[in-house]
Amino acid sequence: MSPSPADSGDGRGTGESIDRELLDWWMLVMQGFYATQDSLATELAEHFNLGPGSAEVLVRLLGAPRHRMPMTRLAQETRMSSGGFTKLADRLCAAGLTRRVTCEDDRRLVYLELTDRGKDTARAVSQAVTRVLRARALTSLGRDGLGKVADAMRALRDADENPGK
Repeated sequence: MSPSPADSGDGRGTGESIDRELLDWWMLVMQGFYATQDSLATELAEHFNLGPGSAEVLVRLLGAPRHRMPMTRLAQETRMSSGGFTKLADRLCAAGLTRRVTCEDDRRLVYLELTDRGKDTARAVSQAVTRVLRARALTSLGRDGLGKVADAMRALRDADENPGK
């Protein structure tokens, strides 16, 4: 006798149905993400001695006006706690890649800004990430496919930022 849709398969009905296809899709999304992220992490560690979080911050700062952003915003965009982000920023500053800059108009606001060395490193990191993404993501999905994945992930991100949406 096979389990009913409302049964978890362990003999203890859950009261909610399990959508195996939905679960399988999500696991495939995660496997694809982690496989690509692992390739990026290996490249970043081998060539730059950086973790993915540090590299993401450098790439974000490279694309920001004046190559700086408020630290609180960077922490939010990278989904890091304020304490975790502070430690990451400390390491980037100690490595000479970034510096903290206090806002002249509001001393409570602190920016993280790329140094000249940080700009060079951020450009090189961006090129390496682009190379890996071309080899893995564009080769596998094509530009249209990757654009659709990005649109879907943006929708999930935005739904998370607007609960109940």
